[in-house]
Amino acid sequence: MFGASDSKQTKKIMLLGAGELGKELIIEAQRLGVKTIAVDRYENAPAMQVAHQSYVIDMLDGKALKEIITREKPDFIVPEIEAIATEVLVDLEEEGFNVIPTANAVHLTMDREGIRRLANETLQLPTAKYEFADSLSELQDAVTKIGIPCVIKPIMSSSGKGQSVCRSIDDVGKSWQEAVEGGRGKKTRVIVEEFISFTSEITLLTVRSISGTHFCPPIGHIQKDGDYIESWQPHQMTAEQLEQSEQIATQITDALGGYGLFGVELFLTENGVYFSEVSPRPHDTGMVTLATQDLSEFALHVRAILGLPIPQIRLNSPGASKTLKALEESTEYVIHGAEAALASIGSQIRIFGKPKALPGRRMAVLLQNGETAEAALADAREAYTKLSITYGESE
Repeated sequence: MFGASDSKQTKKIMLLGAGELGKELIIEAQRLGVKTIAVDRYENAPAMQVAHQSYVIDMLDGKALKEIITREKPDFIVPEIEAIATEVLVDLEEEGFNVIPTANAVHLTMDREGIRRLANETLQLPTAKYEFADSLSELQDAVTKIGIPCVIKPIMSSSGKGQSVCRSIDDVGKSWQEAVEGGRGKKTRVIVEEFISFTSEITLLTVRSISGTHFCPPIGHIQKDGDYIESWQPHQMTAEQLEQSEQIATQITDALGGYGLFGVELFLTENGVYFSEVSPRPHDTGMVTLATQDLSEFALHVRAILGLPIPQIRLNSPGASKTLKALEESTEYVIHGAEAALASIGSQIRIFGKPKALPGRRMAVLLQNGETAEAALADAREAYTKLSITYGESE
């Protein structure tokens, strides 16, 4: 099953989306002798820099996507981003291809409508109230139904793009424009969500494998405009909150099925735990596991995909992560301050190697261990102040 990359018996993974999460996934797969192929919409994406092969295509182009998959015949098709022609994956699964975790799970979670209807209407999980809208006038009606303030998001987006908090009826037009411009895919449909007053929000990394369902220690995180800024592990919770969280995560991942790691996002409130979203793949907030666990979220995902046992998930040390984002657009950027940031014990940096900086784009992550998650986060914030980016003129 595993061996040299030129062996006919070697398993082959095709990764659809080749960002920083995919890069770590590719590295873990290669450690187990798996041949790797990275696919994305732009050249020299992070995972392409370490994969055995790579392709550049528009992954919303179903014909192009199917052509590459049928040519390469991967043992596992592993989506890493939302903007994929998922209907093609459904068809290919029926032809015998193995989509991770399943084609239906990918299809449901690639847009917020499918997963929200599954969670709330089918599984009866506690969620914020929601409405959908296809136009500005429908959005105005939806906001009136949900109430102010509310959260407005594109049906399909990544890293919080297009998400905004609508605090007055006068903001509806601006929120609509942000959602349309920030969304991915061809849909202009948006979701309007009740604004939940939460005490904290967490990611519960949930692994479905041949060894059963396992949970990583909960990860607390802070988001800004829907995108993760920093995370820490473990997040302190009551036994009741943890039990509720694990029950919700089990229900949603069992409904989606298949093997792999899922990032289940939850709100902790005074009235209990609310389901927010789920990603059927490693989660950006889970990059902290590169510093905290004996098996990172990427190693766990690869093991589960390959059908290898996961007997236990161990936290070696509390830790935290903090992202470094670009402020300008440039292909000639330089990240400074690594020497100063790495001077403290337990500090690590992952520089993603993205070919282009864009405003708000994640370019690196700082990882930190500590005696407690709180201490690690404080040290990560301090080390972060040493980092900076300079921008040259793009060609």
